[in-house]
Amino acid sequence: MSWDTELTTLTERIAGPLFNRPEPRSTFPDLVRSLLADVPRKNSWQLADHIGHVKAYRFEHLLYGAKWDADVLRDQVRSYVLEHLGRPDGVLIADDTSAIKQGNKSAGVARQYCGLTGQVENCQIMPMLTYASSAGHAFVNRRLYLPESWANDPQRRKEAGIPAQLLFATKPALFIDMLSEEITAGTPFRYLCGDSGYGRDPDLRAFCHTQHIGYVLAVPVDLPLIAVRGGGEPVGHLLDRLLAHANSSVWERRSCGSGTKGIRLYDWATVAVHLAEQTPAPGYAHTVLIRRSVTDPADIEFFLAHAPTGTPTTELIKLAGLRWKIEENNAQSKDLLGLTQYQVRKWTPWHRHVTTVMLALAFLAVTQAALPPDHDEPDDQGKDTTTNANPP
Repeated sequence: MSWDTELTTLTERIAGPLFNRPEPRSTFPDLVRSLLADVPRKNSWQLADHIGHVKAYRFEHLLYGAKWDADVLRDQVRSYVLEHLGRPDGVLIADDTSAIKQGNKSAGVARQYCGLTGQVENCQIMPMLTYASSAGHAFVNRRLYLPESWANDPQRRKEAGIPAQLLFATKPALFIDMLSEEITAGTPFRYLCGDSGYGRDPDLRAFCHTQHIGYVLAVPVDLPLIAVRGGGEPVGHLLDRLLAHANSSVWERRSCGSGTKGIRLYDWATVAVHLAEQTPAPGYAHTVLIRRSVTDPADIEFFLAHAPTGTPTTELIKLAGLRWKIEENNAQSKDLLGLTQYQVRKWTPWHRHVTTVMLALAFLAVTQAALPPDHDEPDDQGKDTTTNANPP
């Protein structure tokens, strides 16, 4: 079956129960198809022109006026991803991406830190959740972050169509909600991965402990640990002690996966730790992974692992490298599918656009997974170790 036929089958299967009226039911496949096309700027006008619509009205009505539930589409996207990419080795990856916008009318837009540029911008922040397995990776859930300035402004909320019952929630809290939805949906995953913005959050970690969810999360250097001789210390002190011992054998050079420039090799050290004021789930242990750049020894990153006791270090290192999968999804969705090129301002149209892009990305991921592999990823070199490491 050709990819064109598969896309038609997929979009028609989803559109059937998603829409009550024939107009949006026929427009939806056109929108997905045009998002996948080579269109310079993926706004309603250029997408409509590419697909052969006389005006942009049909796409605009689909996003603004038609009656349909973007969460139902989100559930269909998840089911499609899991049908083709779901594996026992699946993991969920948390990250947020940004859309720089002008003005102050777009739902959730504010002067806030933008990960895209590394500085404060007028932008929207979009917490996204990727499912990744040995078969491939794609988004399965999403949120639009609502700053407190928006959450506490009834008039502004009303103009943007933000549901009255929606309360302010931090970005980690939004991921707790998404994790709860994935658990309810039966998503097969063993670990959560993410950057230090989420690894530092005690509530997110506590949720994972309660739910017996493993994780490998980047953490800041000031993450509080229980020191070997009692009291507290930041995780950064582990590195100080390693360097003080001047023992090169504590470092092992290993790959944490493949990137656009080839195999990602780093020097790694592992230390069993106890987290201040937090205990792991029964049968689990906490381990800190210290990653050092091969070319720049001053480039250090810390990861906190919550994994079943005895989990091989090689497995934890590979999990630490999986965080980049969601960055690939963010880049592909923006560069190829117009994730942030929308011209919608209100809450409901935003969710409809982003979720439709998620479906387009999922189709690309499933299509790629069906292709024969170009090559096998080389095995890691070096002996295996476990998380039962001793503090230096």
